[in-house]
Amino acid sequence: MTSLQSDPISEEDAGTSSLWLVSAERTLETEMAGLSAVRAALKDGLARPFRETCDLIQKSQGRVIVTGIGKSGHIGTKIAASLASTGTPSFFVHASEASHGDLGMVTDADVVLALSWSGETQELASIVNYTRRFKVPLVAITSRKDSSLGNAADVVLKLPSVAEACPHGLAPTTSALIQLAIGDALAVALLEGRGFTAQDFRVFHPGGRLGASLKSAKDIMHSGDMLPLVPASTPMSEGIVLMTQKGFGVLGVTDELNQLTGIITDGDLRRHVSSNLLEKTAGEIMTSSPKTVSPDTLSASILELVNSMAITSVFVIQDGRPVGIVHVHDLLRIGAA
Repeated sequence: MTSLQSDPISEEDAGTSSLWLVSAERTLETEMAGLSAVRAALKDGLARPFRETCDLIQKSQGRVIVTGIGKSGHIGTKIAASLASTGTPSFFVHASEASHGDLGMVTDADVVLALSWSGETQELASIVNYTRRFKVPLVAITSRKDSSLGNAADVVLKLPSVAEACPHGLAPTTSALIQLAIGDALAVALLEGRGFTAQDFRVFHPGGRLGASLKSAKDIMHSGDMLPLVPASTPMSEGIVLMTQKGFGVLGVTDELNQLTGIITDGDLRRHVSSNLLEKTAGEIMTSSPKTVSPDTLSASILELVNSMAITSVFVIQDGRPVGIVHVHDLLRIGAA
């Protein structure tokens, strides 16, 4: 018979595991120190070029062309993607490919954002020379302002010298992280500067769970004759029939102005089941001041509401009147839950 009990961990394995955790903690501490250094720099020498970069990009009539090679190139692709998805047109041009035809992607209306930790990356020469020849604004993200890249650039985002998490100081770790961080800071600052909204974000993210969470109540709600609504004077003998027919597990109660004044849930029915329920009116059974949402409420916010309130349906209200209803199954259907 095979035992399901795992073999005991040897002292040697336990020691190795402990060393791995020590290494992981040391890496995280080193990288956090790097982020703290960037934050401090933003209050000092990095502040002015950061503002200049944001102004330059915001006033540009073209795109942000991000370029780099190696680890800086990988970080650059993410920065370009973040900029593009938050309302700043952008794409990545590989530094080596630039001299083999990809320079044709760069126009004089663009801004080039070049990443090189040392500032001496030979592969950047072609695109840097191109920007100087055709007066394309060039922003450098580097650790050395006096480097070849730094001297050529119009604006230099000089990142602080930081210790790499790599014990040999060779693998780009902390340096790559703070390049990414300053790229994120640029993307978010530009997003906020142009008033980019969640609805704008949705335009660029129509698919997947993110796209689903950015749908609004009006996109997924049931409306018209599907709404389970009764006047407050409706006998519960009729109200229960309608509540069952509509299938949302809830009944909305309205006043003479068609304003939603309360709701009746399965829980309300159970609480009144032994007190002549069928002889009462909807107004006597209902729970007043129900939680509602507006037509523009994002499905992510609706999901948070139904989860926190432990409810399955919520009415959509406009000017006090119910115009729709969203069931938790609707959130599941679009992939928001």
